[in-house]
Amino acid sequence: MALPEVAQAQLLADLFAEALRTHMPQSVAVLGCAGGNGFERVNTSRTPRVVGVDLNPAYIDVARERFAQRIPRFELYVGDVQRDVFGFAPVELAFAGLLFEYVDVAATLQRIRAMVVPGGSLVAVLQLPSTIDEVTPSPFESLTTLTACMRLVAPETLAKQAATHSFCQTASDVAQAVGGKSFGVVTLRREMPDPHT
Repeated sequence: MALPEVAQAQLLADLFAEALRTHMPQSVAVLGCAGGNGFERVNTSRTPRVVGVDLNPAYIDVARERFAQRIPRFELYVGDVQRDVFGFAPVELAFAGLLFEYVDVAATLQRIRAMVVPGGSLVAVLQLPSTIDEVTPSPFESLTTLTACMRLVAPETLAKQAATHSFCQTASDVAQAVGGKSFGVVTLRREMPDPHT
């Protein structure tokens, strides 16, 4: 994703930094954190607690090596966000960059709901349809296997499903990577419980 013709890693790091500036959370969880792309953009005096979740233990090891000494309250978990219960204290902001294309959306939203405090937000970056291949050609042939399990999710579909899990959409935008692909950026807020029920 960091290849110049793709530039998705840089875009995701930029969008993560923008989400941190907008929401100014005390705590953030990055779902599908890989090796910690974007963690270098965290202002730890404002956001001292960072949670990273990824399916790949090797990525978690890389993130730990890169950032454990830099981030005061750093929590890393290996597991599947659509199935596993991680048990960490809920955060004020969850960031999911190019995650929903590879998971069951409803099951994942149900899990994420428990990860975000009432009134907290989820920022999701979604790949939009393009004339460019969904998985951009690169020298890394193993990436072609992602095409079979990738399903684009429309921003309006995510927002509609999120509403059934106590999230309401508060913003929607489109960002474009240098490589030409467009991405939907959807912000969802977890609704506060009704004190009368």
